[in-house]
Amino acid sequence: MKAIQVLDKAFVPFITASEIDRKIQEIADRINKAYSDKNPLFIAVLNGSFMFASDLFKKITIPAQISFIKLASYKGTTSTGNVITAIGLDESLKDRHIILLEDIIDTGKTLSEFLPQLWNQAPASLKIAALLTKPEALRHEVHADYTGFEIENRFVLGYGLDYDGYGRNLPELYQLKP
Repeated sequence: MKAIQVLDKAFVPFITASEIDRKIQEIADRINKAYSDKNPLFIAVLNGSFMFASDLFKKITIPAQISFIKLASYKGTTSTGNVITAIGLDESLKDRHIILLEDIIDTGKTLSEFLPQLWNQAPASLKIAALLTKPEALRHEVHADYTGFEIENRFVLGYGLDYDGYGRNLPELYQLKP
């Protein structure tokens, strides 16, 4: 991995594709064990979680379903503070075991506004699996039940995460060069 340029920003290597794969396998193993008899519904939050959701779901060996929701609060490298829902959920969540898949939990604002909407649909349980969490950035009471990596409060790119729509296709993670 080497430093890269995306639009007007420089990014340096952060987490390799093999490290990401190892963490996803660990999360999948824990979920497969905990939900072996529960037929969970995974809900992937687009756009950022698409790679994480795809790779995790391929490692899920128990009966399960997956659906997608689009939520957004970022523009450039900072949160706008407004959560936008662009694509809704069609499945009934009543009495289902839900595992929400997120690329990153940053301030927690997006999920703090979305989780009550999910709970209002009376799921049997609701857990969060996040590839990345930024404990220093957290401003809302949102915590992942399954976490890949806890990272410092720096802007990251790659593996589904973007900078103004670019960089999602990178198989590894980069962080903004200080």
